[in-house]
Amino acid sequence: MSDAAGLRGLLAVLQLSDSAFPSGRYTLSHGLETFAYEGLLETPCAADALAALLGACIRFGVGPSDGVALACAHRAVDADGDIDVELVTQVDRRLSAVKLPREAREASTRTGRALLAAAPAVVGARISGYADLVDLGDVPGNHAVALGLLSALLEVPPFDAVAGELSAYATGWIAAAVRLGLTDHLTAQFVLRRVHPVLVEAAERAAAGDIADIYSSTPLPDVMSMRHEHAELRLFSS
Repeated sequence: MSDAAGLRGLLAVLQLSDSAFPSGRYTLSHGLETFAYEGLLETPCAADALAALLGACIRFGVGPSDGVALACAHRAVDADGDIDVELVTQVDRRLSAVKLPREAREASTRTGRALLAAAPAVVGARISGYADLVDLGDVPGNHAVALGLLSALLEVPPFDAVAGELSAYATGWIAAAVRLGLTDHLTAQFVLRRVHPVLVEAAERAAAGDIADIYSSTPLPDVMSMRHEHAELRLFSS
């Protein structure tokens, strides 16, 4: 890959993972808000505790679920830009099946539909076939799946696409911690640096995964997400 091609891929990853991208991901706390309100995390929370919780969410949650699904969706796009819709449908439905909290499923499809709506501004056209099925309600339209397709069409290497998605998750998670008063901005950057090795390992595993490898095993964060929708006051939508 030439330096120019690599730079185009990097710029695409940065654009798609930016918090300013109009997908609404900045409204998500991934259950962290319930951790804070139920007193399961101190205020301010120690950097070690935050890094441990975020690392577990990446290693056992978003990495093997959204990360693997993204990689599978990426492989569904051939060299001519044609999409294997049947394969993508399997990936999309599997990903929804492993997202146990209703809020998590709804957040994933809400931001996924927003991503598909923004696709014309990014790639110049709709992600045909798949977007039509999402509009009809035949497939969920998960964010990671839409992002995998979009990344492939933008010629972003699969590993870079997965790494960008996991990094965006980590950045959004720690930004939520700051907004909830669990930590300050400087400590947040330290925590992100602490989880970089976890991000790299999770991205490597996810990029090599297949549909059968899509899973999530984060029982406590899942319970916190389930409790979140019943909270009287909520800053975040999940």
